[in-house]
Amino acid sequence: MSSYPPSGPPPTTTLRQRLAGLRGPAVPPRPLDARALAALAANPGCGRRAVLDGAGVDKTALAAALGTPAAFGQSQFAIIRGNSFEAKVKGDGGAELLRLVHARLGAGGEPPGPDARVPDLTAAGPEGRAARTALALREATAARTWTLLDHPMLALEVAGTPAYLEPDAVVVHPDGRWTVVEIKSFPMIDGAADAAKVGAAARQAAVYVLALEQTAGKLAGAVVDHRVLLVCPKDFSNLPTAEPVDVRRERSVTRRQLERLTRIEELTAGLPEGLCFDPARPAEELAEAVSAVSAAYAPECLAACELAFHCRERSRATGDPAALGRSVRGELGGLATVEEALAAAGGAGPDGDPTAEALRQAARLRAEALERAAVEQAAARPPYQAPESPSCPC
Repeated sequence: MSSYPPSGPPPTTTLRQRLAGLRGPAVPPRPLDARALAALAANPGCGRRAVLDGAGVDKTALAAALGTPAAFGQSQFAIIRGNSFEAKVKGDGGAELLRLVHARLGAGGEPPGPDARVPDLTAAGPEGRAARTALALREATAARTWTLLDHPMLALEVAGTPAYLEPDAVVVHPDGRWTVVEIKSFPMIDGAADAAKVGAAARQAAVYVLALEQTAGKLAGAVVDHRVLLVCPKDFSNLPTAEPVDVRRERSVTRRQLERLTRIEELTAGLPEGLCFDPARPAEELAEAVSAVSAAYAPECLAACELAFHCRERSRATGDPAALGRSVRGELGGLATVEEALAAAGGAGPDGDPTAEALRQAARLRAEALERAAVEQAAARPPYQAPESPSCPC
């Protein structure tokens, strides 16, 4: 992994041809961004996503061609609200954002003053912007003054190809520390936000931290803070508040996943010859091609992966208990399918298996509870009384 565009020899022609064949010879590779890398790190056991991302396959187009298009993403209203909140946080030369960074991560240093710098990062193309960002980081570290980099461009080598990443902001402290800032529009109520959304933001920020660490390793006195600053609206207002988030665990997981992607030769070695994920191919052929790569579906994939609905259908069709959650899959032990679990609960499971015994006991307790509830309900029901005949009017 490198935070600069790769300068070494390119991958072998054989590998390039193999990856081009996987996505379709006429299909350009889809570049990876921070969201895709974060989603990859969220499910490290999924070989299907690793292969598709390593080959640069457009998973959105692939899902649509399979007949299971992704049905997630931000609404237009949420995007507009998020952009408006970010502009408010960064207004007045980033004064409020720098104040929040100093208040939460300043470590007692000098507060930012009017001499805080906001360098211009404009350049031609992503490569030029990445080089301009690296230069701005070097200058800010040498100047030892508060510096706000608004939407810098970072480069991270993934499977031999540079992925260009654009965090919301990076702040350089006077002591040489670099802090990644993530600005989100979901609320932070009483100092806490939705745990799932915070986790997704932490995984995304960890990708930026990895890219920054490669740059910082080449500069004396520079260090990347393992805590990122999450900025959100306070309670139900539009006022910004912030809390630090430790991303060391997410950073480690992401690094392992990226190292796995750099060994894309190993991931593709066992795949059948002629395998292709070109969305222009018939849906039946695409479904067969996708099934040739092992997946690790879990309900959490629905919020992060474009192929989640296709994988869910296949998981349900095969009776994979992971479709009910990773915890269910872990609790069932050696029972590989939902049908086996139901059979074990009905008494047909293997003798001596502790999981089968537990399921049988649970089934007996459920049957007893339902029978008891039925008896109690019948006893509490008042006896039936026939309606009285109306009196004769004559």
